[in-house]
Amino acid sequence: MSDSPKHEAEKGISYPTGTHTAEIYQNEIDVYDDSANEAKYGTTQRGLKSRHIQLIALGGCIGTGLFVGSGATLSTTGPAPLWLSFVVISAIVWVVMQCLGELSAWVPVEGSSVPLYVKRYVEPSLAFAAGWNYWYAYAMLVASEVSAASVVISYWPNPVPVAVWITIVLAVIVLLNIFVVSWYGESEFWFASIKIIGIIGLIILGIVLFFNGGPDQGRLGFHYWQDPGAFIPFATSGDTGKFLAFWTALVKSGFAFILSPELIVLAAGETEAPRRNIPKAASRFVYRLMFFYIIGTLVISVIVASNDPLLLQGVNSGKTNAGASPFVIGIKRAGIPVLDHIINAVILTSAWSAGNSFLFAGSRSLYSLALTGQAPKIFRTCNKHGVPYVCVAVTSLLACLVYLSVSSGSATVFQWFVNLTTISGYIAWIILLITYLRFRSALEFNGILHQRPYKTWGQPYVTYFALFILIILTLTNGFQVFFPGQFTASSFLAAYITLPIVVVLYLGHKIWFRTPLFIRAHKIDIYSGKAEADRLEQMDVPPVPKNFLERIWFWIA
Repeated sequence: MSDSPKHEAEKGISYPTGTHTAEIYQNEIDVYDDSANEAKYGTTQRGLKSRHIQLIALGGCIGTGLFVGSGATLSTTGPAPLWLSFVVISAIVWVVMQCLGELSAWVPVEGSSVPLYVKRYVEPSLAFAAGWNYWYAYAMLVASEVSAASVVISYWPNPVPVAVWITIVLAVIVLLNIFVVSWYGESEFWFASIKIIGIIGLIILGIVLFFNGGPDQGRLGFHYWQDPGAFIPFATSGDTGKFLAFWTALVKSGFAFILSPELIVLAAGETEAPRRNIPKAASRFVYRLMFFYIIGTLVISVIVASNDPLLLQGVNSGKTNAGASPFVIGIKRAGIPVLDHIINAVILTSAWSAGNSFLFAGSRSLYSLALTGQAPKIFRTCNKHGVPYVCVAVTSLLACLVYLSVSSGSATVFQWFVNLTTISGYIAWIILLITYLRFRSALEFNGILHQRPYKTWGQPYVTYFALFILIILTLTNGFQVFFPGQFTASSFLAAYITLPIVVVLYLGHKIWFRTPLFIRAHKIDIYSGKAEADRLEQMDVPPVPKNFLERIWFWIA
């Protein structure tokens, strides 16, 4: 626990002076000195190393949104809307990541999560709604990745029932999460390494096919942008149809990014040297967006035609092999033997990895809710290795909704999960950006904005811009269902059901507990946990590279 303010001053840690010092210090004790509950329930441990965090940031959630979901978007809207939508969403996600980096670097405490920050910097009712929305969304994301894995497996003809594959994938994910946090970190390190190597290889392949073609193809260039065309007009013809195609792609493409930046925050309380590793991971997030998502979708648009019958939507019309990724289809069309099977295996690994990461995130979201008194205390229970195994188990149970794939078809259920989690993610990001603005206001009020350990570019203007776009995307998430002949009850509910759920959670908590509309800037707690973070930062000794190879490795991990 923290030393007194006097001792902190002797160590060079800056705190405000005057009558509020004791109040601030006492507040820190009230919030973080929870030794009685820690003895009863246990606590998480800092078992994630720098290389774990860096690889989780680079590739932890690169899953089927890019590898599989992009195929449905391509076949619906065409290559230009697909690529442009990934550029726009990448810009928004970059802003989200920078806000998260600033928030988590300030106080990377046990149970770090967005809802914890919402409660501190905005107000408790919004934190309650946000926390349960996060948990539900992460559980749905686990289900979506497992469902997508069964889609990918269907590329290989086999007599094994879908339910068996779902059970195997889900069981491995649970085992990697329920015992030791370092198991999760180590598995994600290798999973992410495979994904990164695979995507780099696919980008190189795309360049080769673009300029030289494959065994069964000539030089591709932007041929598929011309025939069948760059745009597939949506709902109507002309420029309006093209714009609606772009907006459809923008709404759908969010799934590939949803809630992946939050992994850094959720791992902050279990990370070694958080003040060094979190800013490092957040600042490098832009490279992941540029190389993996923006260039990755450009490669997809080059190697696969939007009207290729093997794309994901073919599953609904009964075509075979439609469960494959657009990357795999492009390789197959190029006539490159064996490689399509290798890449499909990499994609399967990616789905497994993303499900692994989302189960970690979902369990830590529920754990954070329990720490702040917004979920039953039993969810605070940790094993001797610091894993909140009750949270892991309950999140896994909700993810068992994936078994709906057995009766309704993996591709159909995958699209349900895409719609459900995308709207939940947009709502979560709106709340997060509001929280960042309140956090920034509190720092400005106290005159310590310059003391942020991680400072980002363009603030707060880029946050306002991203907030505006996200609100529009949330309101128009299901606009397609309002066109003639497009409305179905399942599509409408998948697109909008999360909105009333979050509103009910928010208003119900506010009416029951009579919480304020928002916490005023002068009352926002910005110091609790800062002493511990400052102490960890002072104790941290960054590794010193001994040679050129170590210098490269330390830069990466």
